[in-house]
Amino acid sequence: MAQTTDPATANRVARRIAEDIAATPQQVAAAVDLLDGGATVPFVARYRKEATGGLDDTQLRRLADRLDYLRDLEARRAAILSGIAEQGKLTPDLEAKLKAADSKAVLEDLYLPFRPKRRTRAMIARENGLEPLLQAIRDDRRAEPAALARAFVTEAVPDADAALVGARDILAETLAEDAGLLGRLRDYLNREAVLTATVAKGQEEAGAKYSDYFAHTEPYAKTPGHRALAMLRGAREKILSLDIGPEPEAGLPRVQAMVRAAVPVQGDNAPGDRWLAAAADWTWRVKLSTTMTMDLLGDLRARAQDEAIEVFARNLKALLLAAPAGAKATMGLDPGIRTGVKVAVVDPTGKLLDTATVYPFQPRKDVQGTMAALSHLIAKHGVALIAIGNGTASRETEKLTADLLAGLPAATRPAKVVVSEAGASVYSASEAAAREFPDLDVSLRGAVSIARRLQDPLAELVKIDPKAIGVGQYQHDVDQHRLSRALDGVVEDAVNAVGVDLNTASAPLLAHVSGLGPALAEAVVAHRDTHGAFASRRALKDVPRLGPRAYEQCAGFLRIAGGAEPLDASAVHPEAYGLARRIVKACGRDLRSVMGDAAALSALDPEDFVTEDFGLPTVRDILAELAKPGRDPRPAFVTAKFADGVESITDLKPGMRLEGTVTNVAAFGAFVDIGVHQDGLVHVSQLADRFVKDPHEIVKPGDVVSVRVTEVDVPRKRIGLSMKREQSEGGAGRAAGPGGGRPDRGDGSRRGNGGGKPGGKPGGKPGPKQDSPGALGAALLDALKPR
Repeated sequence: MAQTTDPATANRVARRIAEDIAATPQQVAAAVDLLDGGATVPFVARYRKEATGGLDDTQLRRLADRLDYLRDLEARRAAILSGIAEQGKLTPDLEAKLKAADSKAVLEDLYLPFRPKRRTRAMIARENGLEPLLQAIRDDRRAEPAALARAFVTEAVPDADAALVGARDILAETLAEDAGLLGRLRDYLNREAVLTATVAKGQEEAGAKYSDYFAHTEPYAKTPGHRALAMLRGAREKILSLDIGPEPEAGLPRVQAMVRAAVPVQGDNAPGDRWLAAAADWTWRVKLSTTMTMDLLGDLRARAQDEAIEVFARNLKALLLAAPAGAKATMGLDPGIRTGVKVAVVDPTGKLLDTATVYPFQPRKDVQGTMAALSHLIAKHGVALIAIGNGTASRETEKLTADLLAGLPAATRPAKVVVSEAGASVYSASEAAAREFPDLDVSLRGAVSIARRLQDPLAELVKIDPKAIGVGQYQHDVDQHRLSRALDGVVEDAVNAVGVDLNTASAPLLAHVSGLGPALAEAVVAHRDTHGAFASRRALKDVPRLGPRAYEQCAGFLRIAGGAEPLDASAVHPEAYGLARRIVKACGRDLRSVMGDAAALSALDPEDFVTEDFGLPTVRDILAELAKPGRDPRPAFVTAKFADGVESITDLKPGMRLEGTVTNVAAFGAFVDIGVHQDGLVHVSQLADRFVKDPHEIVKPGDVVSVRVTEVDVPRKRIGLSMKREQSEGGAGRAAGPGGGRPDRGDGSRRGNGGGKPGGKPGGKPGPKQDSPGALGAALLDALKPR
């Protein structure tokens, strides 16, 4: 992140960001200083509220993104000003316009006439002395342009027609470099343009999944991101041709009039005016329309990518902050048919205790041996939870497990839970897994991951590249650098929001703690392995290369349970321990007895503890933390109960009421696992009995929901679901799902998100302005799968 040293520029940047994030320039400037100084977003959001006026992590993430863009803009502005000044063409008026430009597009428009370029037709026409001809036509509109052109015939300009072509080229280049005209056209088209998609000749059969876009038109400004990305993908695959331009009947005359006005054409039908009008129209068709289309396509792509990245980030956050089942001995089952069910047992801390492979299904069908092996492992290790991966044979494995548990005493009977195995195979083959389990078969590592993610989803999922978890929308069609940065920020915020046990956390988990990173995380683990558990946060200072700045950033997010210092188990930062003890002293009791006593702490007035170093926000945070020390912000653990006898898509019937778990949320609806190896789709129009603009208003990944089956398409493996309370078939969602079974687990994708067409006819009338279920299908659903 390049820093801005010029005070005037820094102030301008701070003001722009303040408008974007609903803050003051002073708040922005303080946050920028902290971030530039090496502070992390979680640290600033949690422990520097006085400095920033309480900016939260969401505002700070947006601040950081905008800061990068605006600093790039300022650097580009400085380069353009310098370049034009070197040409000796920087006038006071132009300088003022360049300094006032508030976007890269406007800045580049102003720079166009001064940008070094290869020889153009207009340059050649000027060299041939034709610029005076254009001026003559403008000056004498009643003269015939052809008559004026004859005076400019030379060896290089063979006739009057050639002279007029050259004059037109000069006019076209002038208009194409007119920043004011470009800005007016762009503003108008941003509001009024239409996006048109047509099928490429001969691609109808190959591009059948894009058939709803073969002859598609919609307002550019209202095109939702998921449809935009579907069409852009179709264009990239050369199935579709896309165009963005004015609406033909009213819009085209409007933009033509705007271009003519820049000439200007006087409109009295004189010969010169007719020629200038024709030249202006030609310029729109040949030059400006192409420029505008490319600009607007770029803006559409950027807008759609922003939406897709936001959807992915929100889904990932919900998944990472899903409820943990807790520190209990857990058996992980990674279902398989021919290759067997992989079994791993871990202790309450996630340490691997035992493994096995059982073969209850064809071709071996060793049900008795499987029952015996699983019973032995449950009894041997005191298993309290059984995590069953939701892949192939998950329902068969769950039924087998239910039969096994029915024969065990109720007092020792473990609870079984079906969990998402998305990304488990990615972790299994990763370098981190190889280091942790060098002698363990890759397939068994997946069972370990499944068991651990039931105990603590956050601690396990941080080991996997977020893009492999499969909760994105068109994740492969967006800027991968921006996507990675956004997802890394989500992981960092989630880890630090929950806090990390310093003495049990893995290096991958510690790497996301504020101020550490992979290298220091490895150093912390190595120190812990060599010297034993950390007795206090202060002992972190003994870790090689972990200096004062890193300690300041990380200490508040690391927890030590049962240590000599009770505050080490809380989110109170060591720098504020003195203040915390002063608060406790006011209660007239010792620290351990006060921690957790919300009633005693609520009787205190926070204002009484404000000092020069610690303001009211920090005092309130400490009081809240003392009232509930080390509180976990994640919800209580719940799980869906799948219906007995409903194990495959053929068991489903319209009208069935089922319970399921939301696995993914996209702009067009939510996918729900109802236990049939195939996620169903609750279209946005079916999420509630009211209009829903954003599905995230209603559900998030991990939610347990009640759904009604509205449609079952067995051949295409599509399931339509509704969360509406009353029967409302008019807006029933078209069923969704892949045209073929489960994707290769090696790509980390979850099942049930492919197939169909990115469009189609709606199943009925949706609510007012509600996007129809027909605007879904393979291009949309396939885009949700990581590759």
